[in-house]
Amino acid sequence: MAERAEQVGVAKAAMDAPRLVTLAVLAGAFIALGAVFATVALAGGAAAPWGPTRILAGVVFSTGLVLVVVGGAELFTGNNLMVMAWAGGRIGAATLCRAWALAYAGNFAGATAVALALVLARTHESGHGAFGATAVAIAAAKVRLDFVQAVVLGILANALVCLAVWLSFSARTTADRILAIVPPISAFVAAGFEHVVANMYFVPAGLLIVALDPAFVAAGRLQAEAAALSWSAFVWRNLLPVTLGNVVGGALLVGGVYWFVYLRSRRTR
Repeated sequence: MAERAEQVGVAKAAMDAPRLVTLAVLAGAFIALGAVFATVALAGGAAAPWGPTRILAGVVFSTGLVLVVVGGAELFTGNNLMVMAWAGGRIGAATLCRAWALAYAGNFAGATAVALALVLARTHESGHGAFGATAVAIAAAKVRLDFVQAVVLGILANALVCLAVWLSFSARTTADRILAIVPPISAFVAAGFEHVVANMYFVPAGLLIVALDPAFVAAGRLQAEAAALSWSAFVWRNLLPVTLGNVVGGALLVGGVYWFVYLRSRRTR
């Protein structure tokens, strides 16, 4: 599994920019679609039991990473495992950063495009407005996090995401891959951890609902949530700290640890 992770990292680093960006846009869209599915599961209202609802949201959110891994796409957070190829001397630091930057930009484009499409399709009105109210509430909660809190939640989230990708390297069939992915992803969503690519959908979705449909916000009495939302709050209170946390959780705690355990001796030789 460690050797496969290293080889995959080398292959990803060798991709030309148009191919990498296109696959990254797909990954952002796939994760956003999983987030849409999770929002539906969470839109049951206060009467829905908290624990089972969160678990259900996590299970259905797993659809996003299943599409990424099985369908083939480039996800910034999963690509944090490329650090194993860098640590092994197979790729350079500049090549690693290039691959991460292109994946990050493509993920953002794909995720926000899905958010815009859903608002233009007026999907936020689904369930007598329950979908939109839940989407705005989720976005507001994410920009209200403290910086340190967001970093730690990001570490925990991407440790689980990269463990899901790591487990998929042991799979021999599509069913194996799906079974390897669902439990770790369900766990991070159910626990409320922070994943930067998912947030590239969740927060812009709330922002776009507020900006493009103020009548919906007024009718749903969502003014307090709307007041908390801004693009600057998204960048500084969520996107930046969660990105930092995701890199630590994925690149260091999973990729770095497994390289140290399984591949370090080969680099030494």
